[in-house]
This record gives sequence, structure tokens and C-alpha cells, in this order.
Amino acid sequence: MTISNEGDGAAPGSRAAGALPPEPVTLRAADGFELRGHVWRHRGGGAARPVTVVNCATSVRCDYYFRFAAWLFAQGRDVLVYDYRGIGGSRPARLAKLRANWLDWGRLDCEAALQYARDAFPGQPIDVVAHSIGGCVLGLAASNVHVRHAVTVGAQYAYWRDYLPAERRRMWWKWHVAMPALAAVFGYVPAKRLGWMEDTPRGIALSWARSRPRFEDGYVGGLFEEGAVSRAALPARFAGLSAPMLAIGVDDDAFGTIGAIERLVGYYTGSDVTHLRIAPADIGVDAIGHFAFFHSRFTDTLWPVALHWLQHSVLPADAPGSVHALHPASRARVTGSGVPGVAANG
Repeated sequence: MTISNEGDGAAPGSRAAGALPPEPVTLRAADGFELRGHVWRHRGGGAARPVTVVNCATSVRCDYYFRFAAWLFAQGRDVLVYDYRGIGGSRPARLAKLRANWLDWGRLDCEAALQYARDAFPGQPIDVVAHSIGGCVLGLAASNVHVRHAVTVGAQYAYWRDYLPAERRRMWWKWHVAMPALAAVFGYVPAKRLGWMEDTPRGIALSWARSRPRFEDGYVGGLFEEGAVSRAALPARFAGLSAPMLAIGVDDDAFGTIGAIERLVGYYTGSDVTHLRIAPADIGVDAIGHFAFFHSRFTDTLWPVALHWLQHSVLPADAPGSVHALHPASRARVTGSGVPGVAANG
């Protein structure tokens, strides 16, 4: 998984007339950990102006999303992007000493971002755009109850049986064998020198490598064991989100397959979820994959789909692709196997 944005993350974004430039900010999580981020903030108050929080993919720096954030800003939104603990600007001096897992990224880091948005933009509606694991950690943040609209892109939690069949064996060896082995040797994953992604804390690597059919069951045993009571309480956090959610999946995304996205959205029982599938051919390109949605070459094709949902919580009439499933909010929505699942197809 080599991440390249072809220059899309190289600059903090352009300045618009009457607006302040993007500024670095520090978010403080409940445990005292300081997170680094950037804010695009319009000059002057505006209670009706939305603020959009962008949740990153696993071990991807927040500056990867700068062009997308700047575009949202140009559409009249305030925007916050931030690095999870251990990544980018939120990396400590000794990464091998950091104890952190995916639960911390949600319960502490995403929570800190949502609280910052409420405090720094009082009275403004809060929307979220979440990429990959960002769509999962949103469900773990207690303040997700304050989110108005949500868009996820390729959002899942990397259960290996959900990977694209043609890539499954290779991905299993890379992410579920090699990655935890590297974490055991070095105390973290030196992924950057391998061209995979940003260097990754050990606990994040183990969160990924130990993924199970049910998200909460991946935290049993080892360095980051969660008690049975704590694990059993995790799904209820997802149910707190009542925001209408657009879950975008791309057909050539080896992570964000139909099964992977359906597995995650099944946890969001408090939300009306629309699962949209887009094939590269739908917008006249050869490939999109897991990352390219946020490339600026899709400013006119993919980004307006997300923006329209954030504005109106419905798909635009000319949205590419097709709706795979509609999931009405239901606190009791589960499959017969006990795994959160599909309520209705459409």
C-alpha cells in the first residue's frame, strides 16, 4: 500500500477572499495527549456555516487531505484535519514507547477533534468525512451524537476475509503476518522506509492484524487486552451516531469491498445509511482504489457527491455509480449470526 497523492497533499490549501489561512492547532485528548492538526477558518462568525472534521485512514498523515479540505473551505465550510496519536505531527519522540490502538484513536483522538469543533465553532453544525479506519473510529467517539451529516470513503476495519479475493492472500501476508512481526522486532512498524505508509505504533499494527468478524473481538489477549465488559459496550458507542451517513465504496478498492463496508455500517444502527458503489468506469477512469478519492483530479466528479450529501443528506441526481443498500436506522438491526448487518437492500 504505497500512498501517493501526486502532489495533492503538498500545500496547506489556498486562501479565499475574506478568510484566514489554514492554521496549525493543538488538540488535547482526555488523557492529556496532544494531537496536531490544521484548521481552515472563515473570518467572522456564522452559526449556519458548517464545520467539517476529516478523519484520516490508518497511518496516513492529515496533510494528505489538505487539497480536499481546502476545496471544502472554498465551498464555504470551516474544516479541521488532524493526525491521530503516533502519526505525522502527533508522533512522539520515541514511537516504540507509545501505547495506542484503534480504540484510542476513536475514544480519545476522534473525540478530541469533535470536542474541539464544538468549542472552536460554537453553534455551527458539525459534519464528518471519514476515510478507511476513520469511519470506524467515528463510531467510538462519544461526541458522535453531535454530528449532523457523515460521509465515509472505503470505511472498514480490515477483517482479512473481506479483502478483495484476488488480493486477499498477498494482503494477509503483508498486513497480518509481516506487519505484526515488524512491530514485535522494532516496537513499531517502520512502514515509511518500506514505502507502505507512515511509521505505525505497535498497538495500531496489532489492532489491524487481530481484526475479527466483530470489531470488538479483536482486542483480546496481548498488550492491549480489553475486559469482556468493556468490549461488550463498544457497539453501543456506534449506535450513538444518528447522522445520515453516505458510505462510499469503490469497486477496485481491495480494502473497501462490499462485504467490508457492510460489516462496518451494520454497527451504525442509529443512522440511516446509504451504501453507494462507484466503479472507475462510472467516471471515465481506469482506477480509483483505496486512496485516490482524495486526489484533486476528482474535484469535478467525486468530491461534489460528498459535498452534496454534507449539504442535503441525499445523493445528487447525477451521482455516479449505484446504490447497493439502504439501511434505515434501527437499534435492533443485526443479522441472525449476531454480526451487525443489512436491514434492507435497494
